[in-house]
Amino acid sequence: MFSKETYIARRAKLKQTVGSGLLLFLGNDESGMNYADNTYHFRQDSTFLYFFGLSYAELNAIIDIDNDREIIFGDELTIDAIVWMGTQPTLQEKGESIGIADIRPSKEIEEYLKNTRQKKQDIHYLPVYRAEHQVKLLAWLDIYPGTEKPSLSFILGVINQRNYKTVEEIVEIEKACVVTADMHLTAMRMVRPGIRESEVAAAVAEVAYANDYQLSFPIIATINGQTLHNHYHGNMIKSGDMLLLDAGAETEMGYAGDMSSTIPADSIFTVRQKEIYAISVAAHEAAVAALRPGILFEDVYDLSLKVIMEGLKELGFVKGDPMEAVKAGAAALFMPCGLGHMMGLDVHDMENLGEVYVGYDGRLKSTQFGRKSLRLGRKLEPGFVLTIEPGIYFIPELIDLWREQNKFTEFINYEKVVTYKDFSGIRNEEDYLITESGARLLGKKIPIRTEEVEALR
Repeated sequence: MFSKETYIARRAKLKQTVGSGLLLFLGNDESGMNYADNTYHFRQDSTFLYFFGLSYAELNAIIDIDNDREIIFGDELTIDAIVWMGTQPTLQEKGESIGIADIRPSKEIEEYLKNTRQKKQDIHYLPVYRAEHQVKLLAWLDIYPGTEKPSLSFILGVINQRNYKTVEEIVEIEKACVVTADMHLTAMRMVRPGIRESEVAAAVAEVAYANDYQLSFPIIATINGQTLHNHYHGNMIKSGDMLLLDAGAETEMGYAGDMSSTIPADSIFTVRQKEIYAISVAAHEAAVAALRPGILFEDVYDLSLKVIMEGLKELGFVKGDPMEAVKAGAAALFMPCGLGHMMGLDVHDMENLGEVYVGYDGRLKSTQFGRKSLRLGRKLEPGFVLTIEPGIYFIPELIDLWREQNKFTEFINYEKVVTYKDFSGIRNEEDYLITESGARLLGKKIPIRTEEVEALR
């Protein structure tokens, strides 16, 4: 945890921003995998963590702005719970650690909210992403699932604090990025023909766990990199394959790292792999060089796609003007995803609060295929932490569909493209902090260029 002064200051700023009403913070509960006592790994709600710092289940909180109260609701552990879980600080001690003295039993939150409603006081809550949150809103506020109306002022207040990472947060994110880099370096050294994807995934996870960290998201370790989020790990790695690894560590305080690398099964890339890989790296490096305060991230996305289309044009995959192809949406055949996303307490930071607010500052997103998957499009500002992850993917189903539809034939040479339907996909990803004058890489540098990767192999 940070110092209690940090959490006091965060709550004070939020109260000033929202101005009035009651702010309801729904903490996360334990969740059973197949019965109540066999639970998934507990992860506290990130906004709860940001303002209260307590990574314990079965807690909820209220900031009553109008009555100047900050309250934690929870219950002390019973002796049965202590026998199974060990001792914990008391609720009073937990509250004192974050500057809150008002601690009340869980059952009292319902009555407090009932009285608030009777007084016609505004109750603000955030978008829900768990069924247990919906149950709480139904029980406490008579809000039926699917009829929630989250508070926009609360959403924007949270986003406009969490988007700007403080020095102490950057230190914590960098810790996650250092371990994340070690996870990828481990994979780069071990990938070879004759082992399973699952063996790589296990070794990568071990690096995180050995540092007493969690995974920031389920590991992607696949020879089928054309499937963007492929969590299957059952394939045998063969000579001529490439393994796409997307993995990150999460610190004990909940801050994330997120990196990707593409590793040849053999000690060197094939000629065909090297040609495509070099284009992806060129797009990556062009995007990184463009990072600075004031630039629209959507323009950085367009730049990366332009570099990809220029490179593919040289190899005969595309034709026409590369930038016109980007604007028309033809580049989405090869990169149907975004270029990056905000990162912090969530690996996709605050995605539950709405991309239009987090990543676009309220501006509507495009509905164009490919571009609609760009999670971040706003002007960059100092304190933003984001990923850069362009890729090139040959997706057989998408190639076949567009070819049958004669889609973008003025830009795409399908006769050449179909010969690469067995290529799979490439992605490299790094994490960056936007500074006053540009951008800074977070964590260790992992090999990206072909010669760097081959040197490690």
